[in-house]
Amino acid sequence: MPLSCLPAPLSTCLERMDRCLHARCRVRVSLLCLGILLAGGRRTVTSWFRAAGITAEFRAAYNTVWACGRRADRLAVPVLRAVEAILPPGRLRLALDDTPTRRWGPEIEGAGLHHNPNPGPAGEPFFYGHVWVCLAALARHPQRGTVALPLLSELYVRRKDVDAMAADHRVEFRTKLEMAGELLSWVQTWRDQGRYDSVALACDGGYAKRPFLLEAKRLGVVVFSRLPKNAALYDLPQTPPPGRRGRKPIYGKNRISLEQQAQDESGWQRVECTQYGERVTKTVKTFQATWRSARGVIRVVIVKEEDNWIPYFSIDPDATAEEVLESMADRGALECTFKDVKEVWGAQEQQVRNLEANKGCFELNGWMYTQTEVWAWDKEEEELVDRSASPWDGKPRRPSHADKRKALKREVLRNKFRLTLAGTLDPEKFEEVIESLLDMAL
Repeated sequence: MPLSCLPAPLSTCLERMDRCLHARCRVRVSLLCLGILLAGGRRTVTSWFRAAGITAEFRAAYNTVWACGRRADRLAVPVLRAVEAILPPGRLRLALDDTPTRRWGPEIEGAGLHHNPNPGPAGEPFFYGHVWVCLAALARHPQRGTVALPLLSELYVRRKDVDAMAADHRVEFRTKLEMAGELLSWVQTWRDQGRYDSVALACDGGYAKRPFLLEAKRLGVVVFSRLPKNAALYDLPQTPPPGRRGRKPIYGKNRISLEQQAQDESGWQRVECTQYGERVTKTVKTFQATWRSARGVIRVVIVKEEDNWIPYFSIDPDATAEEVLESMADRGALECTFKDVKEVWGAQEQQVRNLEANKGCFELNGWMYTQTEVWAWDKEEEELVDRSASPWDGKPRRPSHADKRKALKREVLRNKFRLTLAGTLDPEKFEEVIESLLDMAL
């Protein structure tokens, strides 16, 4: 299927991605992305090949998958440019978190036993597979809420699994915090273009650690995250008297207990903010404190829920409680993205063994998610969801990502038909199109 069947923004982005690799791998990146879109059933790499019409050149296509993982930082740049079309200038809003993908087989490079973040009914404490540290851009749609758009990911491999890898394939061990800092350094190339004057990052409490927070402060990134309830907070330092020599104090001397602050009935206030697409009112207590993990003053926001309290913070002491609450609510969009990348695009179904090939598969799935969301951004619900065959299903609701993927797939196939029927009708060519559709349907 020719790439001219793709919508113009998507084909432009894929052409730019093709130019990021060596000449022998060009064009195949676009074909792989087209195969990812059209593939059905179990989304293995070979199903991508069949949907994209890659037959005799399958070995070269496998090499392209490997190259996509090897040069992911280059290939992500055209994705950045595509995302700019739906992001407002000013503050660049990002989200960071890690997610697991299950794998099977002892020969899968980089796979190992990890703590299971979602044990489920069986209560399995561990799972075998990969863990990805993912950086995504946050975009707020006026009707559909916040969407997290994957940009670049890093594969976390335990030190024990690194030592077990073959010497010629062994990678350097890096912690999740180090990977997160490298992702922030990579995104600075986006900020240097002058479109954004500040960068805000919402992340899970697992990244609220000193190494990552200091790297974020060095890069000028404002971090919003969950604060540990046992965090060693102190009050603001007192200003030394005039004429006293020496360095000014950074931390206060009096310890602040978050539990005592939450139990204290004074100081609470009502704050309005937008969370999950709705305007809500929260009961919060906010104040400034010093924290050694952030090496300075932070903004603390304690949220009172019906049966609990949750502390959040920002390394920007001038941040408002509304900014903190909205940023932490928007971070939840990344969890929904992880679910769709795995269930809709089949991110953990590719059967490849090489570490770079695994990385290439995960990145390609994330980039197709991002480009589908960008394509569907300005589309009306009637263009994305066809419920004509289900007249009983008339309840209005926002389109799911699966709906958007199906709508993009329909447009690509519709364009294919139009190209086939244009000009003189060739029966053999028409039959070839019908056969390809039957292969995808069966």
